[in-house]
Amino acid sequence: MALFVWDCFFCLLPSLLLFLLCVALRWPRARGWTRLTVRVAKPRFICKTTALAKYLLRHCGSLAKPRLVPWPRGDPHLQTLSSLLCEKPGDTIQFARENLLLRDGGVVAVDWAVGRKGWEGQKEHQSGGKALGCFTSTPPVLLLIPQSWGGMTPHLKALCHLATCQGFYVVVFHPRGTAGCPLTTARLTEFGDPADLEQAVAYIHSRHPSSVLVAVSEGSGSGILLSYLGERGSSTYLTAAAAISPVLQGQLWFKTTMAPIYRWGALFHRKLQLRRYTSSFRGVLDVDRALSSSSLRDFEESLFCSSARLQHNASRHPANSGPHSPQGLAPSVAWALGERAYPAKDWDSYWERNEPLRDADEVAVPVLCICSRDDPLLPPASTLPIPLFQSNPYFHLVLTDKGGHCGFTLAGREEMEGGRTENEEVEEGSWSHILVLEYFRVVADFLKGQERDGASWGGPHGEQSQAGQRNRTSNMAPPRRRRATMMRRPRPQAPEWSSADAEEENFIWKRSYTR
Repeated sequence: MALFVWDCFFCLLPSLLLFLLCVALRWPRARGWTRLTVRVAKPRFICKTTALAKYLLRHCGSLAKPRLVPWPRGDPHLQTLSSLLCEKPGDTIQFARENLLLRDGGVVAVDWAVGRKGWEGQKEHQSGGKALGCFTSTPPVLLLIPQSWGGMTPHLKALCHLATCQGFYVVVFHPRGTAGCPLTTARLTEFGDPADLEQAVAYIHSRHPSSVLVAVSEGSGSGILLSYLGERGSSTYLTAAAAISPVLQGQLWFKTTMAPIYRWGALFHRKLQLRRYTSSFRGVLDVDRALSSSSLRDFEESLFCSSARLQHNASRHPANSGPHSPQGLAPSVAWALGERAYPAKDWDSYWERNEPLRDADEVAVPVLCICSRDDPLLPPASTLPIPLFQSNPYFHLVLTDKGGHCGFTLAGREEMEGGRTENEEVEEGSWSHILVLEYFRVVADFLKGQERDGASWGGPHGEQSQAGQRNRTSNMAPPRRRRATMMRRPRPQAPEWSSADAEEENFIWKRSYTR
């Protein structure tokens, strides 16, 4: 009982603090203090030195001066709660839903942004007035992947709004059983299982075959996006990808202690989804244990690990073939799904097949990760896999000192008074949104220039290839089982916190095939 009271107290405490700060900010003297705290802090851009990295530093203006909101609005908890819970005023995006039938009989939802209130008469452009349109004249498609617990946060809705203003076709991917998507099989999506996303991407490409396709994940949604990029390699339909406040190391994230307000909120959301299908799942897993779990790890383990189901299955289904049998799947479907047709043996084997970066060396499109040191939902910044960004030419990390989880709020005009010149425009909203969309435009310009300058740009899908340090030239390589490691091949002599001012290595952005 005492634990429940403390959880309720911590749950209401941020709302009380938010109310007090809103009152305080109406006091002129307090607003004056916040202006004095404004500083232009340049984020750290960590990457392997390549032509693309240099091009990004020269042409991506959002990297240079992110005027993030100062304290108190810049408090990481306030930014995080605001991005996850507080609806922002403005135009409302309208979506048209399509339910996509998967090969195992499951269903995922794809929501297309079809318009917004106040659409008429409005036209906005990216910085410099240049819209993204690499290789084709048709508008690009922006695929958005929400948090792993599903649903559209205000942060993601704001990105939808900005992207539609800049001419993107926006589509949101919802995993099975989330955001009102019907659950037609006794299978839920594992944290890093990209099988459903792979089929959704193929469908989206078939709808717009001549459009450039890019993707953005939010928070824990990066698990399936990064897994997809690694498993598909150079055969992906994506041209570029970005991850805002990503979970780069899933097992570490589940192990990290989370503040009660966030742990309670995420668990409540997951349990609410499971309760809708309690009767359907009782025959295949211990629903009561999952619903009574007090941590995200216990909840995840009870759903997807056979060691957690062993006692339940043995007591209720003694004639069953065991916890390792694929429940309700046809033999052909089980064969197509491979090891994912079966529950993981234990917690460690679960992450051998679900770590987001287990196939990082196979990624063949540029990926931008935006992280903050004060993120209250993720492990400390000291645990970030820095060597990956220093050695892999396709991974770029932008690390800021503040921003919270999916926050990165820009300072308003009043907060920037005295810290800007007369002719300098002050943008409002989320800096991560502006940076991501500008990043896609700059990458598109770079890749288009590579094609114009004579670099090979073949292939049926029009994506770039991996070459240079790992020159993969064979298009007849047989499929192989990947080893579940974040970086399977050690890279000695990795530069220390590399950036684009170091000596450039010979790296060619040329298409080659791995499958």
